[in-house]
Amino acid sequence: MAIITKITTQQKNQDRFNVFMDHGKGEEFAFSVDSDVLIKFQLKKGMELDDFSFLEIQYQDDIRKAYNLAVNYLARRMRSEKEIKDYLVKKEMDEPIIEEVIHKLIAQKYINDEEYAFAYVRTQANTTDKGPAVIKMELKEKGIDEKILLHALEELPLEQQIEKVAKICEKFFQKHTKESIKVQKQKLENVLLRKGYSFEVITIAMNETEVPKEADEEMDAIRFQGEKAHRRLSQLNGYEYQQKMKQALYRKGFSIDLIERFLTEIENS
Repeated sequence: MAIITKITTQQKNQDRFNVFMDHGKGEEFAFSVDSDVLIKFQLKKGMELDDFSFLEIQYQDDIRKAYNLAVNYLARRMRSEKEIKDYLVKKEMDEPIIEEVIHKLIAQKYINDEEYAFAYVRTQANTTDKGPAVIKMELKEKGIDEKILLHALEELPLEQQIEKVAKICEKFFQKHTKESIKVQKQKLENVLLRKGYSFEVITIAMNETEVPKEADEEMDAIRFQGEKAHRRLSQLNGYEYQQKMKQALYRKGFSIDLIERFLTEIENS
């Protein structure tokens, strides 16, 4: 068996110690350990270690390293169990060690997927425009159990979703005044679907939102779009020009009556 000949504190990390041993050929560096492991195994000068003890010390020290990494990672913000596991895998920790660390962190209540899910939903609801579908997808990616995430999404009730979507609608309509009402609503619906809101919530919110567009504003919008189409089609004449303009403006969501008014306006200008 080898004998511990010296234990020194590491200069760059006062919580780790270098252990030197004599295997029968003189003193040499053997391994380093965390202070907790040093105390747990009561390592000291003159102590004899067999191969089994050496392996157990190394195993416990690897657990301590992984645990410290996880705690530092958790110090920045809350994490799900899967996030911790993925982080330790990236740090090249072995699976048995990761499982030991996860078990310890759960026992110490440093990890709690249910608390994490509720906190995540509240944060996203208060700081972003994300809807339930997107938040649900993100929680799945973080390894949250389906039952837990569905319960957590109750923190985002229908009334709150409608209120949030109505605000998005108001801002959107104010920003896209150069487009027809029809196109605005189509684009807005796509935006809201991508944000994770249901058709039910979108329909209710859009119906409750007053579209800030009077007849004069709709005429201004068709003039804006019509002038762009006219520049593109100005080389055409007569019937072909009329048909191409009607097609272009109809695709932009304007009504036939409004298109006729605009074409008459151009013809008389």
